[in-house]
Amino acid sequence: MVYILGINHAYHESSACLIKDGSIVAVAEEERFNRKKHAKPARIDNPDELPVKVINFCLEKAGITLAEVYYIASSFSPAKRLRNKDFEDFVIEGDWGSHSGESLFCEKIQQVPQRLLEVYRVDVKEKFCWIDHHTSHAGSAYFVSPFDEAAILVVDGIGEIESTTLYKGEGNKIKRLKSINYPHSLGFLWEKLSKFLGFTEYDACKVMGLASYGNPNRYYDKLRQFVKINVRDFNVDHTVTRFRVNDHSGLEQILGSKREPHDELEERYADIAAALQRITEEILLKLAQNLYKSTGSSNLCLAGGVALNCVANSVLQEKGPFENIYVQPAAHDAGTAIGAAYFVWNHRLGNPRSFIMDHAYFGPEYSQEEIKQVLAENQLKYAHVDDIEKEVAKLVADGNVVGWFQGRMEVGPRALGNRTLLADPRNPMSRNILNLKVKHREYFRPFAPSVLMEKAEDWFRIHKKSISSDFMLFAYDVHNDKQGVIPAVIHVDGTSRIQTVRKETNPKYYKLIQEFEALTEVPIVLNTSFNDREPIVCSPQDAINTFLKTRIDYLAIGNFLVSRRENNGR
Repeated sequence: MVYILGINHAYHESSACLIKDGSIVAVAEEERFNRKKHAKPARIDNPDELPVKVINFCLEKAGITLAEVYYIASSFSPAKRLRNKDFEDFVIEGDWGSHSGESLFCEKIQQVPQRLLEVYRVDVKEKFCWIDHHTSHAGSAYFVSPFDEAAILVVDGIGEIESTTLYKGEGNKIKRLKSINYPHSLGFLWEKLSKFLGFTEYDACKVMGLASYGNPNRYYDKLRQFVKINVRDFNVDHTVTRFRVNDHSGLEQILGSKREPHDELEERYADIAAALQRITEEILLKLAQNLYKSTGSSNLCLAGGVALNCVANSVLQEKGPFENIYVQPAAHDAGTAIGAAYFVWNHRLGNPRSFIMDHAYFGPEYSQEEIKQVLAENQLKYAHVDDIEKEVAKLVADGNVVGWFQGRMEVGPRALGNRTLLADPRNPMSRNILNLKVKHREYFRPFAPSVLMEKAEDWFRIHKKSISSDFMLFAYDVHNDKQGVIPAVIHVDGTSRIQTVRKETNPKYYKLIQEFEALTEVPIVLNTSFNDREPIVCSPQDAINTFLKTRIDYLAIGNFLVSRRENNGR
């Protein structure tokens, strides 16, 4: 038995993945355990801060110690990153891009093997591998895809020096074809404009939702003044964007005043978001077309934070040259732990590919006894329900919000039916109810539908099928005759970011939706992540904490049902 541990720790979305003889044993994100969003901030002085809680979970799941792991693969190359300090840029000395800042970052990250020795009392120097960040992204998409060969497109903020990289995957090998380096970065452009629009650098999902409310024509030409789309690639004028400093003056000269977090959300900000979304789609289409010409493949694997843009993914699916597209559920940096491990297993060791990541359920799970004990410790009244799916379907159909906590936790930023809040998609007030009771989200952010796989095309116009629709990574138009039936899960542009649900990968969630359909003739439930401005819940105690601090009506945790009313509105 060969165990390989992949770890992501350089920037943020810290994570770990353990594979055994080429199959995933466990993978999860550190934020779910330490309850800090993104696990840690991306700073020059903390790349050696390891996802210890997730590493421990992975080892415990396999029943091994770190000494029994054959290889440890980090999704970063410190030697390559040192080239970044020589770039002429707007920087603050001692921070990103400066000579002293980059030197400190590389010094700290190279201490990771020593940190593992300190924590686990195991010398890992002989088994430790540094894998390029974008290569890890590419591996996370291709090596677990259903394709024997594929074009691979990685788009994010930055790896070591690259922001976009094109690959070809064949068999158990991947080959780098071309890279676009910083500062020409779509990921950083989204981060910078997210802050310009009054959000944080992590709020690309908010900007994507806001974009549907705007008119892209109003600011498209203005954005094109500093974002150029060329025949084969794109470039960004860093004298305007100034990614590495908190300076928006260049943007303000072109786009007008920056929005502060509590300012009114004027129409022009939605228009800027819409223009950004359009330009992103155009760039991705251009890259995809060139990648198709250079590889001749009909398959595309996507990775990197930009690959979480479900609207752009759907544009690629509908208008791009590829017949098949695969995006794994943790396409952002957390997924690089998967890719680093598989790059070693498949590419370096030469093992044949044998694993397809067709679901996201690789996190912790809890027994009925463990759940029962936590309920008792919290002095909660509960009922044991044998047919929990049928009971919860009725509660949702009756207008209740239900926290649904079942099985192994999902990996990736989207709740996919195991750490989920459920509501009735037919009720036009469901969005307001969820925001009032739990989510406290902006009005322009959509809620997603989970739909039975075999019924999806009856409700949504699906361009080409992909197993990645199981991961909520595509947005599809709702058929005109269905729009009045499920108003709570339709965005302002008439689309839904759907999750297709298959019986073979999540039978419990599938049955719940089946039961809801039996009551309502609608094979869909509203699904949003089980959290309240915090990481998605991981443990039974996390679920109870969120249940108690919000106004969720019921908690369905394992086969136990907890009612707010029966617990005196706690």
